[in-house]
Amino acid sequence: MGISGCGEFFTSLMERGDLIPVIAIALGCTVGMVAIVAGSISGIVKSRVKEQTRRELAAYVAEGTIAPDDAVAILNAGKSKVDGSDGGCCT
Repeated sequence: MGISGCGEFFTSLMERGDLIPVIAIALGCTVGMVAIVAGSISGIVKSRVKEQTRRELAAYVAEGTIAPDDAVAILNAGKSKVDGSDGGCCT
């Protein structure tokens, strides 16, 4: 199907009145895929920042700048018991 065949396809869709649903489905799928990709990238960035913070705090504890208990308190700051975040390995 060349360019003229593509034009004929859209012309036949417009004549039957099926072009709007096709466009709506295509746009819906596109928005869904963009949302999934954006959510994945956001999760990756959050994980990297959290790990970088852990490493920096570990370095501060190792050099004696901060007490280990203070580092744990900083890592657990903002977590509540309601959301199930207990600071374990799988959060």
